[in-house]
Amino acid sequence: MKISFTPRILAGIAALAVCAQARAQLIEIRFNEQGRFEHSAPVAPGKFVEICSKLSKGQVLPWSFKSDQPMQFNIHYHEDKKVEFPAKLQSATSAEAHLDVPADQHYCWMWANKGSSEVRLSFSVQK
Repeated sequence: MKISFTPRILAGIAALAVCAQARAQLIEIRFNEQGRFEHSAPVAPGKFVEICSKLSKGQVLPWSFKSDQPMQFNIHYHEDKKVEFPAKLQSATSAEAHLDVPADQHYCWMWANKGSSEVRLSFSVQK
């Protein structure tokens, strides 16, 4: 059986491939039985990693990260069209703090690699 694609389908496949390459690593937090989540991975130049979870107002979550090169970092959530930033750092290689959850929202820890080489990132959070 021979499969053939029209130019329109081929263009769609190519567009999907480009979008997949441009996308960041989007990771949903899945806490283990002890209430901990850990993630380590390389972050390619010009890419970002976003690690997210639905959290409830009043929760306090200790978190930390380390990277082998400076990265832009923030914790954010969305309220309608407005983006709130409980934490924001420029050119950071590590941080450790507690997130005091101010509202029932979906929160994301986000790192951007603005450098020209791959960065190794390690992150942990406890609920």
